Amino acid sequence: MPQIVQRGFLPDDNIQFSDAAMQTLLRAQREICFLLDHGYEMEKTVTFVGNHYQLSARQRMALTRASSSQAQLEERAKKRISGALDGRQVQIDGFNLIITLETALSASTLLCCMDGTARDLCGLHGTYRLIDKTEPAVCLILEELRRRGAASAWFWLDAPVSNSGRLRGEIVRLAREMDFPAEVQLVPNADAMLWEQDCAVTSDAVILDRCGSWVNLAREIIDARLPGRCFVKLDGGDPPSD
Repeated sequence: MPQIVQRGFLPDDNIQFSDAAMQTLLRAQREICFLLDHGYEMEKTVTFVGNHYQLSARQRMALTRASSSQAQLEERAKKRISGALDGRQVQIDGFNLIITLETALSASTLLCCMDGTARDLCGLHGTYRLIDKTEPAVCLILEELRRRGAASAWFWLDAPVSNSGRLRGEIVRLAREMDFPAEVQLVPNADAMLWEQDCAVTSDAVILDRCGSWVNLAREIIDARLPGRCFVKLDGGDPPSD
């Protein structure tokens, strides 16, 4: 039986993303975006601004995942597919989507990002295990795809990640039980398989910038099926007044 786990939960998040901390983080994000818009690279920019504001590693990760240049935002918005999927086959970044929904089901920290996506702060690092939230997460995906009229789904999983085979088996089992056409492929690098694809389901920034089109499925499922989930809002808004 899967272990009961809060995916992505850290007690310190209440402090690191408190109201007071968010004032600093939103100011930092505004400066990061200014530099991104002037051609500076993300990692160096976050390091520079993070050092100035003495941000923690987790706060820097949040800013990296949530922030985008204006050019990226405009291009991602053009390629985003909304509404019905009209018989399309979707290409799913498996770990990316499932872990985000496991985090939402755990009521752990989720980011509301500038491009409208929901992103977690888990960090895979080559390890993964099935938890009690895995089956509900996969069911939510399959139910939403059916509701929106998708013809079928291909899940791409990174084979080197631990328990990828077990996750594949769980997706196949649930898809069969729900009578939804789904294939699951274990590949050396799932990201590379999603580059240039149409109808990619992911919040991975690199894939969003390279794919032909994408579906913001994690955020849409959370908004529609998991109401009340609290986001850390790093969506480019102005810092709250002191």
